[in-house]
Amino acid sequence: MLCGRIPGLTLPQRQLCGEMPDALIALGEGHQLGAQECQQQFRGHRWNCSEVWQRNVFAHVIPIGELARSHSLFIHANPCTASREAAYTYAIASAGAAYAVTAACARGNISTCGCDVRHKAGPSTDGTPAEPWKWGGCSADVDFGMRYTRKFLDARELEHDARTLMNLHNNRAGRTLVKKMLRTDCKCHGVSGSCVMKTCWKSLPPFRLIGDKLMQKYHKAKTVQAVRGKRGLRLVISRRKHGSARPAKPALVWPKRMELIYLEASPNYCERSLQTGTLGTVGRLCQRNGHGSQNCDLLCCGRGHNTQHIRRSKQCRCQFRWCCQVECELCDESYEEFTCK
Repeated sequence: MLCGRIPGLTLPQRQLCGEMPDALIALGEGHQLGAQECQQQFRGHRWNCSEVWQRNVFAHVIPIGELARSHSLFIHANPCTASREAAYTYAIASAGAAYAVTAACARGNISTCGCDVRHKAGPSTDGTPAEPWKWGGCSADVDFGMRYTRKFLDARELEHDARTLMNLHNNRAGRTLVKKMLRTDCKCHGVSGSCVMKTCWKSLPPFRLIGDKLMQKYHKAKTVQAVRGKRGLRLVISRRKHGSARPAKPALVWPKRMELIYLEASPNYCERSLQTGTLGTVGRLCQRNGHGSQNCDLLCCGRGHNTQHIRRSKQCRCQFRWCCQVECELCDESYEEFTCK
């Protein structure tokens, strides 16, 4: 049995695996999707999301169980810091999982789900005039993707502490964003290209748009702190700025459901640190005259940069010769490459 060979799963995860082993394959695709998008979004930052994702996780059946470990492993952008980067990593991982499971349902790759039956063509039951379009095609069943992702990924959060509440909140924000960003696609039907009737369905947007939206939320993420009340431990917006001794105001403000939240300030990510799980920026490519996060002064944390003069040959001035080959010349080019000291 596949699920019995996967190490590290909790009991609820093993039950889910036994019920829907094909859905676990989709989770693997979602893991890779989230990894690629995280690294794309942070490609020019000091923290570039390269260390937290494990290569080949979920690539095939045998290593699928790495999710049980890696959802604690890859999510800890910094194992000891519940930082803004950790918030984004949890959110993009959850979004990737929900996205991939939903897409697998629409493709028929998961036997227990399919198209969203709520978006099917049918007669109007409330007496309203008929719209000039009707539901058709296969609408993405994003609710199934969200439910399965919540049950599987949230099952790893067992500690019931402030970090667990933070992780669960960011998990929910990521998967909920997938639903909010569903788009309506339509196709026209009629003679000679006319649009007498339109058939419409709900579809997933490009995942890049979800990554971009989460990046906006990353920049607006809220610092929270834990408070204990009648309903147990909860997270509220922190009123104390980092490094300030001023006590928090008595009025408690809860974070919004779609906000990303974090508990601790981010380290500077300049130096390699096993404690915080960061690689540092030594040896990273930078732009000497660039702007933004990839500028050498910023990326190299003031340590300076090395300059390497590179000369290489490449094909150029290619022409097609009839028939049937392409002939190219070899051209030499020289350029400089800058890396952080």
